[in-house]
Amino acid sequence: MSGFTFTTTFDFDQPIAVLGRLADPDKSELLDGLGALGASQTKRRIAVEKTAPDGSAWPDNAEGSSTLFQSGALADSVDHQQESSNAVSWGSSLIYAGVHQFGAVIVPDSAKTLAFSIGGSPVFAKKVTIPARPFVGISDNNGQEIERTALRFVGEVLS
Repeated sequence: MSGFTFTTTFDFDQPIAVLGRLADPDKSELLDGLGALGASQTKRRIAVEKTAPDGSAWPDNAEGSSTLFQSGALADSVDHQQESSNAVSWGSSLIYAGVHQFGAVIVPDSAKTLAFSIGGSPVFAKKVTIPARPFVGISDNNGQEIERTALRFVGEVLS
């Protein structure tokens, strides 16, 4: 996955220990499921919850519209992939995803000012500061849902 991705590891000592007792455990199905769940949680955060993983509200944008869900392109771009036999990642490959996640300061390269429009009105500025609006991450509720999913998977493998 090119562009911005979020990669995390989970401390699932209990389910991984149980899987380890099985002959040659294949965690790819579990990781694929957890990656799909993480991507789904991120899409829900963008489209419905409209808050950072820590629960804080995103700063308003200049147009006063839904900050990260104007066209739906960002949410639609969120996907997951297995990085290794022990890791899965999810995020967006859109070039501006990292700007939303971490914020940015934009300055002109060769001109004296930036020129753009907001709501059809022209704007000229020497620099533009875009605040961070973290959308990829794991809230407490997300972590609990991920852990329940992993434990349910282990229970199904053992039954």
